[in-house]
Amino acid sequence: MTESETVNSANTFARLAIELHDAPGVEETIEAVVQFALQALSCTYAGVVLSTRGSQAEVAAVTDPVVADVYELQITTENGPLVTALRDRTTVLIRDTGTDDRWPEWAAKVAALGVRSVLDVPLATGEAARRTVGVLGLYSPEADAFSADDEAIAHILARHATVAVASARHEETMAQAVDARKLVGQAMGILMERFDVDGDRAFAILKRYSQDTNTKLRDVAQQLIDTRKLPQ
Repeated sequence: MTESETVNSANTFARLAIELHDAPGVEETIEAVVQFALQALSCTYAGVVLSTRGSQAEVAAVTDPVVADVYELQITTENGPLVTALRDRTTVLIRDTGTDDRWPEWAAKVAALGVRSVLDVPLATGEAARRTVGVLGLYSPEADAFSADDEAIAHILARHATVAVASARHEETMAQAVDARKLVGQAMGILMERFDVDGDRAFAILKRYSQDTNTKLRDVAQQLIDTRKLPQ
């Protein structure tokens, strides 16, 4: 890169960091990442797959339906560069799907979709955690589309995305926990008034119904608030 390009790149990433910080949730955070990829890298399409709690791959964002097809081919068969990047926390570069022989069946189908170059970069947390949050996928209809600079920038983008996604997920979890506490508190208030019991007894009633019906405590509380009745 020239000095001017380096300065522009630094300014662009600074803007990205602000956009990711201001994103209200995981969905908006991921959308900012893929849109930035289209602007900053030599890709025509981009997408992000996130790892769920059950270690399943879940398509979070795509800039074109062809990316969804590329992902689904791998998620269905559990085979391909995406799966390898997610499992092994390693970057996978395919210079030409027409000649790459590591995943021949997948490569042939992807080449038929018009995708020739693929760069999958893991969104991975620190070494101590050894956990992959997801994978950033970059795609081009041109063979050998990604340079060493593209790969370096993709890694920087992946690091920004990893932190942003982890932060957004944490904030959503905290918000859900606060919401759940509010619902349980409201439900307890209804039971205390209706049955003239104290807070401990009201909570015990909710907990028992939750266990007996194998229903989350939050959902039991929501049902009581909505219907003024406990689950049958």
